[in-house]
Amino acid sequence: MKPAGRLYGLGVGPGDPELLTLKALRRLTSADVVAYFVAKGKKGNAYSIIEAHLRPAQTQLPLVYPVTTEALEPPLCYETIIAGFYDEVAETVAEHLNAGRDVAVICEGDPFFYGSYMYLHDRLAARFETEVVPGVCSMLGGAAVLGSPLVYRNQSLSVLSGVLPETELRERLATADAAVIMKLGRNFEKVRRVLTELGLAQRALYVERATMANQRIVALDEVDPMASPYFSLLIVPGKNWQA
Repeated sequence: MKPAGRLYGLGVGPGDPELLTLKALRRLTSADVVAYFVAKGKKGNAYSIIEAHLRPAQTQLPLVYPVTTEALEPPLCYETIIAGFYDEVAETVAEHLNAGRDVAVICEGDPFFYGSYMYLHDRLAARFETEVVPGVCSMLGGAAVLGSPLVYRNQSLSVLSGVLPETELRERLATADAAVIMKLGRNFEKVRRVLTELGLAQRALYVERATMANQRIVALDEVDPMASPYFSLLIVPGKNWQA
């Protein structure tokens, strides 16, 4: 009986294809199957990063989300739908692994930092041999293109989701030495309001699609809250201890 394949979670970086690590590239090109999460009708950022490296003999396995950010009418529930989706695609990947095929699941940024791969890992790591290859995450790509150090000396960094309730977001930012706020999109106006109330708006730096070809750096007060994309983030850097 042929031994089971190996599952790879590959971080492919924040967008710039040159930020793909050598190890991720090696695992990618040697895999029998390349799986990638994608929205309906899209190619996906992770796929765009690695597309040029794929071999004709490799099986490409798109894992198409049933929903993304659209509002759902009751009784539909995003959490229930997406959990069922991860259950389903985990078994699809498991079929390839059971057939002895190595599967590389690509993921923007790092697989374990808000990465979709982690939901497959949770479901399959106890059943199959796995390896996770870390990647350059978006907040580090953002800090680099903004030219802003994140933390100095003994400062701590808080990584926050813009989805947090306004009160909780305010409480966490009020005590943070430095912060990165992700998952903006439709939450942008709420986040900007909190930053302004706390006197942090002047320190805050905003970037869309950091390191990608269509990267855009915008002043905080000039951001259109209705047009802030999913791949955007805010950085509140730590104060320069030498200043």
